[in-house]
Amino acid sequence: MSQLLFLGPLLAALAGLVLVLRPGPRAGTRLRLPEGAMIAHLAASLAAGGHLALGGPETSGLIGAAGAGLSARLDIVSVALALTVGFVGWVVLRFSRVALDGEAGQGAFMGWMSLTLAAVLVLVLAGNLIQLLVAWVCVGAALNRLLLFYPERPRARRAAAKKSLSGLIASLSLLGAVILMIRGFGTTDIAAITAAAHAGRVPADLWLAALLLAVAAVFKSALIPTHGWLTEVMEAPTPVSALLHAGVVNAGGFLLIRFADVMLTAPAVLTVLALVGGFSALVAAAVATTQPAVKTALAWSTCAQMGFMVLQCGLALFPLALLHIVAHSLYKAHAFLSSGGAVEAVTAIRRPGPVAVPGGRAVARAFALALAIYAGVGAVFGIGQMAPQAVALGAILIFGVAYLIAQGLADAAPRALTWRTTAMSGAATLAYFAFHAGANALSAGSLPLPPAPDALTWAVMALSVAGFGLAALAQATFPLWAGHPAAAGLRVHLMNGLYLNAVTDRMARSLSKG
Repeated sequence: MSQLLFLGPLLAALAGLVLVLRPGPRAGTRLRLPEGAMIAHLAASLAAGGHLALGGPETSGLIGAAGAGLSARLDIVSVALALTVGFVGWVVLRFSRVALDGEAGQGAFMGWMSLTLAAVLVLVLAGNLIQLLVAWVCVGAALNRLLLFYPERPRARRAAAKKSLSGLIASLSLLGAVILMIRGFGTTDIAAITAAAHAGRVPADLWLAALLLAVAAVFKSALIPTHGWLTEVMEAPTPVSALLHAGVVNAGGFLLIRFADVMLTAPAVLTVLALVGGFSALVAAAVATTQPAVKTALAWSTCAQMGFMVLQCGLALFPLALLHIVAHSLYKAHAFLSSGGAVEAVTAIRRPGPVAVPGGRAVARAFALALAIYAGVGAVFGIGQMAPQAVALGAILIFGVAYLIAQGLADAAPRALTWRTTAMSGAATLAYFAFHAGANALSAGSLPLPPAPDALTWAVMALSVAGFGLAALAQATFPLWAGHPAAAGLRVHLMNGLYLNAVTDRMARSLSKG
């Protein structure tokens, strides 16, 4: 049954090759081939999911020799991501067939999209290290062709150069980690490696492999300061931005989740990941709020979400990180594909009249109410039995809904708004605990639970909660200090991304000249 999962990638690769080799001015019915491949893949993935529920995790036999070849790992990670990638890929392909109708290069474009999806599927299904490494490299190579769909655009060439540089560093880091794991464990089988790490049978230099995996994840998922190419991806057609969320930009998170047991053997590496992820999330989210262009704001938002996902991995909350990948892939792909009508949609719902601005007391009451909701709902779900890392993450999330409550508690806010924002906050808190419990239940036996935090982990959690809490407080009180001269200067710096792109711009120019 596990090998059945290769049906979708095989069909997608064949469809992609047909369109790349024979694009034609109008590819006609051949444009539907990638969609059919994704539908077949979704059917196979659903069947594999049923087999997983009945028989448990397994790895298919290797089609190859000497540990190199094709093998499929069937567990909650591969099934969840295979379904997510297949569904998002099908939607993006269908959108592209209509949106790019008439483009001279539409056939080749959809062919490279299909090849990219095939590589991503081989990656998330990988049962051995060699397959994972080759698929990782192929994803980057195929994506580069999509970024250069309009090669005459200087910004498109710059974005592709930045992506190539980040991809090269990520691939070399993964190569080093693969070599260390093969040498240390004596096998390429991923399940055997993670089982040995879970049992504590680890080589002395496994911490270095974990560090290299972390570096590969950071560069693959465009965390600050490696984010430059992601924020310029709008130079490619809009479907490329949506496709990124089908296991491309979030492949770094997948890598950390797949080797969760290996990462747990290096607590110091996880701590660094948590700090890097939290910093990236805070900075990118702040920059996103200042961007005038919809797609640019969404790109910065993706950078922030990838940072938050890495923060989750750094706190060893791997089931929640997997849930985050699935949820973010679905909603952000939809956001990019519908970005063309975003301005009209916002304009249509605007109404004239006074704006409710919460004062300092309203903000204080909002935070107190949000924490009370969190504690009350948490008590129902047994918050005392949860890992401290999950409790801290929930506190970070509840700070976000405190902003909503503050709008409802403003003096000029109608009573209906107060009740609605409070109800929405309660629903969000309930959803967090429910999804947390569901993710842990579904991943039991496949992903490890977080260990008891040590002193360094407690410090990171405290720093993260304080940082996100201050950011939420600044957002909620922004109308009160927006008129200060310093606010205008800060906005200018944030609109320019705090000039973090300058270094990567210079490196990209050097790479393109070379």
